[in-house]
Amino acid sequence: MSLAAPSATPPSRRLAEDLRDMLRHGLVTAVFCCLIAIALTVTKGGGWANHLVYSLSIGTISWLFIDGCRLLLTRGREIRWPLGVRGYLVVVVGVTLGFLGGNLIGDAWIGAPTFDFLDFAGHKLATAIVITITATVGMCFYFYSLGRSKHLLGQIEQARRDATEARLKLLEAQLEPHMLFNTLANLRVLITLDPPRAVTMLDRLNSYLRVTLSGSRALSHPLGAEFDRLGDYLELMAVRMGPRLRYTLDLPAALREVPVPPLLLQPLVENAIRHGLEPQVEGGEITVRARREGARLVLEVCDTGQGQASGGAPSEGGGFGLTQVRERLATLHGDDGVLQLHPLREGGTCASISFPLTP
Repeated sequence: MSLAAPSATPPSRRLAEDLRDMLRHGLVTAVFCCLIAIALTVTKGGGWANHLVYSLSIGTISWLFIDGCRLLLTRGREIRWPLGVRGYLVVVVGVTLGFLGGNLIGDAWIGAPTFDFLDFAGHKLATAIVITITATVGMCFYFYSLGRSKHLLGQIEQARRDATEARLKLLEAQLEPHMLFNTLANLRVLITLDPPRAVTMLDRLNSYLRVTLSGSRALSHPLGAEFDRLGDYLELMAVRMGPRLRYTLDLPAALREVPVPPLLLQPLVENAIRHGLEPQVEGGEITVRARREGARLVLEVCDTGQGQASGGAPSEGGGFGLTQVRERLATLHGDDGVLQLHPLREGGTCASISFPLTP
């Protein structure tokens, strides 16, 4: 009756979903049988309990057979309803067994002779057949439509997830060359001014790229991995800036496994170095910290540089990095993902990212 369960769902979870759907179908069937018993009592008279026994017996047998066969015949398939002739055959056999078995139970309950329901007198048999077929087919169509709707919604959600993954991969593909080009430009300057530091920087770059390129193109990784890669990047920048660059990474142990998009913080650090620390002769310090505020994760990149006007027009590099971070947050979290820039009282700028923690 339900059409679909995602093919990538683990077997244990899929079994639990199948059982939950089957029990829900059984509950709805029981309620529908109670309504039929009430309708028969009002229109034909007789005891409500007798009509209820007949109705529940027919409905329960039909439900167990149809739902059980549906699950057995579609094991390992995405569509959870047997297609073609098998689907119609399951319904026909289920209706027949429900009609025969339910009426036998009902006749036994009221003390009527066995197979008394087969008597055509008073159109008893015709009435019972019409009610059974109408109710069973109606319930099957209802559950089939409900399952089809669930299946289509699942396909739409999967398409949205695929689009989100493609967009995030595109954004990450744009960010990595951007960082590489900036580093190579700095390396070119150092080769002329300070060859030994250029060699050290090249070694750092080689190590950084080896770690980055050897990793998978996952849509997320632990926050601890993000901080580790950020530490490599800051060490790379420290080769170029020397003592003008100081940094602190503050990551509580409880947040190390929180999933975040790769390269989420690095554009903000690049922005802080390029527009905050580099214009100052004495350089400055960058502090990257993570904390939890209720059900949200807050990530901050603060610098003691010359400061930036949050409403001003940033340069090409700063604008690119901030735009990419905002787009990635919007893709993943919609309006729940927030990026804010604000000046610090003691001088400098703080970029703050906030989004809901993943359960």
